[in-house]
Amino acid sequence: MPDRLRSTDRPRSFLFTSESVTEGHPDKMADQISDAILDAILAKEAALEARGYIAPSGAPARLDCVRCACETLVTTGSIIVSGEIRTQSYVDVQEIARGVVRRIGYDRAKYGFDCDTCGVINMIHEQSPDIAQGVDESFDVQAGLTTDAIDLIGAGDQGMMFGYATDETPSLMPMPHHLASRLAERLARVRHEGLIDYLRPDGKTQVTIRYEQGRPKAVETIVISAQHAPSIRSMETIKADLLACVIEPVLERADISWRGCELYVNPTGRFVVGGPMGDTGLTGRKIIVDTYGGMGRHGGGAFSGKDCTKVDRSAAYAARWVAKNVVAAGLATRCEIELAYAIGVAHPLSVMVDTFGTGTVSEREITRAIEKVFDLRPAAIIEALDLRRPIFEKTASYGHFGRDDADFTWERLDRADLLRSACGSRS
Repeated sequence: MPDRLRSTDRPRSFLFTSESVTEGHPDKMADQISDAILDAILAKEAALEARGYIAPSGAPARLDCVRCACETLVTTGSIIVSGEIRTQSYVDVQEIARGVVRRIGYDRAKYGFDCDTCGVINMIHEQSPDIAQGVDESFDVQAGLTTDAIDLIGAGDQGMMFGYATDETPSLMPMPHHLASRLAERLARVRHEGLIDYLRPDGKTQVTIRYEQGRPKAVETIVISAQHAPSIRSMETIKADLLACVIEPVLERADISWRGCELYVNPTGRFVVGGPMGDTGLTGRKIIVDTYGGMGRHGGGAFSGKDCTKVDRSAAYAARWVAKNVVAAGLATRCEIELAYAIGVAHPLSVMVDTFGTGTVSEREITRAIEKVFDLRPAAIIEALDLRRPIFEKTASYGHFGRDDADFTWERLDRADLLRSACGSRS
């Protein structure tokens, strides 16, 4: 059978734009608070498990019993934390939330938000038992169809998840999103280091790349909106400082032409009111920033605040892991993976591979190799990628993918040789 028609094919020459935001953007503040609460629970549960703690119910503390779906809202002077959590440990939600805001840099009233005086409302409740029963014991186990321990955990929800990789950058990320993320990261760093002392925590970046013959050729446009102190009224000063301290250090390391591109800095002319005072923030409202900047598709499920029995998170990480190894194996220069799950069922319902016409072997062969090399059941993903560690707060800013950090285990290229072998490829 021929490979399926690709609705995602685009003209060989085009412009593509991606954006990112800093850690002080209100939506990202919400993501970080949700993930910090998840991290605190995982750390506490690990300590209880190590000590052999037995709850009053008689149940031992076990990390695989943690369930967390934490959502946060931040607005003027207030943080509201809600969601469904199952844990045998106690974590101080109020102090965790204040700690995140303090680390970001909203630590005085003149910034429009103060970690020490804002209100924190805790509205967390326990996970629904109807959901828990299918995650604690999958459909196949309940039906007596398997006794495999890896089948015990069913998917925490239904849905589809996508992973993407391309050889445009060393990190195998799309060039527009890679540059937008690194600019946002650098913008925060120069603020923390005091290199530009009038910057405030909120900020956004945007990069437009010109593609020719399907490859990134040049940076067309850069947009940076940086929150600043009210005493700074000259946009030319801000523009010159950001060019010297943010844009040049990032773009000079990128293998792409950028001199002469259009540059917009604070296009409205002023950005003093920002963060939660300027806009309400919600967990999960920056899912394209979190992933591939729009270059790859997205299943719609957010990541932050969710433990990894939720396939919205773990399967999206696994799909990136798979796609990255496919590209690293030389089986394609672009690869997108779709996984689909049913709630309470361990095995994925489908695995789809799209190489956008760049494959060195057929997509059917790559799919067969993936199914041979990767176990994509939730428990197997959690075990292979070691996803019960308290590592998630740092994923909540500057992208979950393409990061040079050993804790981002889904970025490993540890299965490329196995995929090549399974495909019989010498690429």
